[in-house]
Amino acid sequence: MLVVDFNKPGEADTWWSVDDGVMGGVSHSHLRIADGIAIFEGHTSLDNGGGFASVRRQPAPYGLEGCLGIRLSVRGDGRTYQLRLRAGALPEGAAYRARFTTANGEWIHVALDWPEFDPVFRGRLLSDAPALAPADIQQIGVLIADQCAGDFRLEIASIEAIAAPV
Repeated sequence: MLVVDFNKPGEADTWWSVDDGVMGGVSHSHLRIADGIAIFEGHTSLDNGGGFASVRRQPAPYGLEGCLGIRLSVRGDGRTYQLRLRAGALPEGAAYRARFTTANGEWIHVALDWPEFDPVFRGRLLSDAPALAPADIQQIGVLIADQCAGDFRLEIASIEAIAAPV
């Protein structure tokens, strides 16, 4: 089941950047779509205590109850990224994250089961937060915060739900 359709007209307009400039950093990013592939790219800088860049999709009901996780088809630059999911069970600004490392220049499939998602707030684990409830997911995002400065580029061909076997 497709979670985000990058071929849908106007899909690029549903994403926006949230970079470390919110805390004084100078990293920058954006997401664009070309030929049905989302391209998350920019530059991370460790200056001024920064070091992260992210994009988020506008909130929507994703209908992921009964699914086992999310599968991505991505081509990256060898850096580590995070898929971030926001859910109503967490306080404002917190999210569930799962990390994945890309292969430089190669398309890979990344399967992330729900138990792999940790609740975090500003990079810190939330020990008292509930486990991720798939039915509660309201927003999807991608973040890079690997403590490396430099240009980055992550291409996303698909974001799909992992269906439970019937």
